[in-house]
Amino acid sequence: MNKLLVFLGNPGSQYRSTRHNFGFMVCDRLGENNWQNKFHGSWCKNNNAIILKPKTFMNESGISVREASDFFHIPPKDIVVFHDDTELDFSKVQLEMGGGMRGHNGLRSIRQHLGTDAFQRVRLGIGRPIGKQDLASFVLGGFSESEKSEISDILEQACKIAEQLISIG
Repeated sequence: MNKLLVFLGNPGSQYRSTRHNFGFMVCDRLGENNWQNKFHGSWCKNNNAIILKPKTFMNESGISVREASDFFHIPPKDIVVFHDDTELDFSKVQLEMGGGMRGHNGLRSIRQHLGTDAFQRVRLGIGRPIGKQDLASFVLGGFSESEKSEISDILEQACKIAEQLISIG
Protein backbone atom coordinates (compact mmCIF):
# COMPACT_ATOMS: atom_id res chain seq x y z
CA MET A 1 0.00 0.00 0.00
CA ASN A 2 1.28 3.47 -0.91
CA LYS A 3 1.69 6.40 1.42
CA LEU A 4 1.54 9.98 0.26
CA LEU A 5 4.24 12.08 1.94
CA VAL A 6 3.47 15.78 1.61
CA PHE A 7 6.04 18.46 2.43
CA LEU A 8 4.57 21.93 3.00
CA GLY A 9 6.11 25.27 2.18
CA ASN A 10 5.66 28.32 -0.01
CA PRO A 11 7.03 28.55 -3.55
CA GLY A 12 9.55 31.24 -4.42
CA SER A 13 13.11 32.03 -3.46
CA GLN A 14 12.02 34.71 -0.97
CA TYR A 15 10.53 31.96 1.24
CA ARG A 16 13.30 29.38 0.83
CA SER A 17 14.89 29.78 4.28
CA THR A 18 11.85 30.73 6.33
CA ARG A 19 10.31 28.84 9.23
CA HIS A 20 7.15 28.23 7.19
CA ASN A 21 9.23 26.27 4.65
CA PHE A 22 10.52 23.67 7.10
CA GLY A 23 8.56 20.98 5.23
CA PHE A 24 10.19 21.92 1.92
CA MET A 25 13.60 21.83 3.62
CA VAL A 26 13.02 18.23 4.73
CA CYS A 27 11.97 17.26 1.21
CA ASP A 28 15.03 18.92 -0.30
CA ARG A 29 17.24 17.13 2.22
CA LEU A 30 15.83 13.76 1.11
CA GLY A 31 17.50 14.45 -2.23
CA GLU A 32 14.88 12.79 -4.40
CA ASN A 33 15.30 12.68 -8.17
CA ASN A 34 12.97 12.06 -11.10
CA TRP A 35 10.52 14.79 -10.18
CA GLN A 36 7.44 15.17 -12.33
CA ASN A 37 5.15 18.20 -12.46
CA LYS A 38 1.51 17.43 -11.78
CA PHE A 39 -1.13 18.00 -9.07
CA HIS A 40 -0.21 21.69 -8.69
CA GLY A 41 3.17 20.50 -7.45
CA SER A 42 6.17 18.26 -8.00
CA TRP A 43 6.03 14.57 -7.19
CA CYS A 44 8.08 11.40 -7.45
CA LYS A 45 7.72 7.78 -6.41
CA ASN A 46 10.14 6.16 -3.97
CA ASN A 47 9.48 2.51 -3.12
CA ASN A 48 6.04 2.43 -1.53
CA ALA A 49 5.55 6.16 -1.22
CA ILE A 50 4.55 9.07 -3.37
CA ILE A 51 6.45 12.22 -2.39
CA LEU A 52 4.65 15.50 -3.04
CA LYS A 53 5.90 19.07 -2.83
CA PRO A 54 2.95 21.38 -3.59
CA LYS A 55 3.70 24.44 -5.71
CA THR A 56 0.67 26.28 -4.39
CA PHE A 57 1.02 28.75 -1.58
CA MET A 58 0.64 27.25 1.88
CA ASN A 59 -3.01 28.21 2.31
CA GLU A 60 -3.95 26.31 -0.87
CA SER A 61 -1.94 23.13 -0.24
CA GLY A 62 -5.12 21.07 -0.08
CA ILE A 63 -5.67 21.44 -3.82
CA SER A 64 -2.42 19.62 -4.57
CA VAL A 65 -2.91 16.99 -1.86
CA ARG A 66 -6.46 16.17 -2.98
CA GLU A 67 -5.46 15.82 -6.65
CA ALA A 68 -2.57 13.47 -5.80
CA SER A 69 -4.55 11.40 -3.30
CA ASP A 70 -7.41 10.97 -5.79
CA PHE A 71 -5.08 10.05 -8.65
CA PHE A 72 -3.16 7.43 -6.64
CA HIS A 73 -6.22 6.27 -4.63
CA ILE A 74 -4.52 7.03 -1.32
CA PRO A 75 -6.94 7.41 1.62
CA PRO A 76 -6.40 10.19 4.17
CA LYS A 77 -5.11 7.72 6.80
CA ASP A 78 -2.13 7.02 4.50
CA ILE A 79 -1.26 10.68 3.96
CA VAL A 80 1.60 12.12 6.05
CA VAL A 81 2.07 15.90 6.06
CA PHE A 82 5.41 17.42 7.12
CA HIS A 83 4.83 20.97 8.37
CA ASP A 84 6.12 23.73 10.63
CA ASP A 85 4.37 23.98 13.99
CA THR A 86 4.38 27.00 16.31
CA GLU A 87 2.80 24.96 19.13
CA LEU A 88 5.88 22.74 19.36
CA ASP A 89 9.17 24.01 20.79
CA PHE A 90 11.92 24.70 18.29
CA SER A 91 13.88 21.57 17.35
CA LYS A 92 11.16 19.11 18.41
CA VAL A 93 9.95 16.66 15.76
CA GLN A 94 6.78 14.67 16.40
CA LEU A 95 4.75 12.17 14.34
CA GLU A 96 1.04 12.02 15.16
CA MET A 97 -2.29 10.95 13.70
CA GLY A 98 -4.99 13.58 13.39
CA GLY A 99 -5.16 16.44 15.82
CA GLY A 100 -6.23 20.04 15.51
CA MET A 101 -5.14 22.49 12.85
CA ARG A 102 -3.31 24.63 15.44
CA GLY A 103 -3.93 27.72 13.33
CA HIS A 104 -1.94 26.31 10.40
CA ASN A 105 -3.50 27.43 7.11
CA GLY A 106 -1.85 24.64 5.10
CA LEU A 107 -3.40 22.00 7.35
CA ARG A 108 -6.76 23.79 7.20
CA SER A 109 -6.65 23.71 3.41
CA ILE A 110 -5.82 20.00 3.41
CA ARG A 111 -8.66 19.26 5.83
CA GLN A 112 -11.05 21.31 3.70
CA HIS A 113 -10.11 19.53 0.46
CA LEU A 114 -9.98 16.02 1.94
CA GLY A 115 -13.10 16.55 4.05
CA THR A 116 -11.34 15.13 7.12
CA ASP A 117 -8.44 15.73 9.47
CA ALA A 118 -7.70 11.99 9.75
CA PHE A 119 -4.28 12.28 8.14
CA GLN A 120 -0.90 11.91 9.80
CA ARG A 121 1.46 14.77 10.54
CA VAL A 122 5.12 15.19 11.19
CA ARG A 123 5.21 18.35 13.27
CA LEU A 124 8.42 20.34 12.94
CA GLY A 125 8.66 22.63 15.94
CA ILE A 126 9.51 26.25 15.25
CA GLY A 127 8.38 27.67 18.60
CA ARG A 128 6.53 30.94 19.08
CA PRO A 129 7.58 34.53 18.54
CA ILE A 130 9.22 36.27 21.45
CA GLY A 131 7.86 39.63 22.45
CA LYS A 132 5.40 41.49 20.26
CA GLN A 133 6.34 40.06 16.87
CA ASP A 134 3.19 38.96 15.05
CA LEU A 135 2.82 35.32 14.08
CA ALA A 136 2.80 35.89 10.30
CA SER A 137 6.08 37.82 10.42
CA PHE A 138 7.56 35.11 12.62
CA VAL A 139 6.68 32.12 10.42
CA LEU A 140 7.61 33.98 7.23
CA GLY A 141 10.87 35.17 8.78
CA GLY A 142 14.26 33.54 8.79
CA PHE A 143 15.81 31.48 11.55
CA SER A 144 17.97 33.07 14.24
CA GLU A 145 21.70 32.32 14.25
CA SER A 146 21.33 29.90 17.17
CA GLU A 147 18.45 28.12 15.40
CA LYS A 148 20.47 27.84 12.18
CA SER A 149 23.10 25.83 14.05
CA GLU A 150 20.46 23.19 14.91
CA ILE A 151 18.64 22.95 11.59
CA SER A 152 20.81 20.19 10.13
CA ASP A 153 20.09 17.89 13.09
CA ILE A 154 16.36 18.63 12.95
CA LEU A 155 16.22 17.91 9.23
CA GLU A 156 18.09 14.66 9.83
CA GLN A 157 15.49 13.59 12.43
CA ALA A 158 12.62 14.39 10.07
CA CYS A 159 14.35 12.63 7.14
CA LYS A 160 14.72 9.47 9.24
CA ILE A 161 10.97 9.48 9.83
CA ALA A 162 10.34 10.01 6.11
CA GLU A 163 12.75 7.21 5.17
CA GLN A 164 11.05 4.81 7.60
CA LEU A 165 7.65 5.68 6.14
CA ILE A 166 9.01 5.20 2.62
CA SER A 167 10.51 1.81 3.43
CA ILE A 168 7.42 0.39 5.14
CA GLY A 169 4.92 1.93 2.74
